Formats: sequence, structure tokens, C-alpha cells
Amino acid sequence: MYGIEAINANNGWAISIVGVSIVFSGLVTLSLVISRLYKVLALWENPSLIKEFFSAKKPEDDFEEVSIDIPAEMKVEDIKDLAGFKEVAKQFALLVRTMEDHFSLSRLLHLAKTSDLKDPHENLNNLLATRIIISDGAGLFTWDKERFDKAVS
Repeated sequence: MYGIEAINANNGWAISIVGVSIVFSGLVTLSLVISRLYKVLALWENPSLIKEFFSAKKPEDDFEEVSIDIPAEMKVEDIKDLAGFKEVAKQFALLVRTMEDHFSLSRLLHLAKTSDLKDPHENLNNLLATRIIISDGAGLFTWDKERFDKAVS
């Protein structure tokens, strides 16, 4: 028996696939080692880089605390477009009902933009200034229902 018949009879196809896979994985491994060899040589020449790598700051240390400047308290009557503000405040109240008791301003602003509310930044600033939206001191905000009811009525 010779040729393709002999290959089929003695698992020649499986053996050739295994051989090609071994050669291919070896070449891939060799190329990865060669491509990263410069880093190993840099550590060989300057071992202090290892100490610098392990003594570097953790990623969570890189974040800075951001504070939000809440505008000075103002009365609802001081708002230029009072009727428009009352309508927008009602729309914001509907959005806040879909959220938890303590919510983030960025999430509320995102919902306001996707709901296509008029001037969401300015109106959110007015809600903060009139203290309808109050900071809880932990980075989240709450909705003051009593103040809202007084402002809208």
C-alpha cells in the first residue's frame, strides 16, 4: 500500500495536523519572546526598574476627589422663566421617581438629555440653587419633595 491509501490507513492526516500545530505554536512563541526581549534586556541592564515598578502608585491612588460647586440658595421667584421652570421641575420629578432615593447628578442629567428636556444643565442648576435637589454629603443627591411641592404650587 502506497500514497494516499497508506496515509489514510495509518492516521497520517492526524499526525501531519499535530506536527503542523506544534511547529506553528513554536514559531508563535518564538516571535513573542523575540518581540519582548528588549524589555528583559532593559531589566538586565537596570535592575532598579523592578523596584520602581512594584513601588509605583496603585491605579486607585491616581483619582482625585471632585467637588461640585452648588450655587448659592435662591428663591423660586427669582427664576427668570418661572412657568417654564415649574414645568421642567415636574419633568425632573418624574425622572427622579425612576431612580433610587439617592442618585447621581450625572445619571439624572443623562436621563434629562435622553428625554430631550429643554436646557437640562441650566434647569438642573436651578433645581440645585433652589435646594429642591440636595446633596447627601456622600457624593449623591436626594429630592426634597416638600420644597418641590412649595415651588410648583
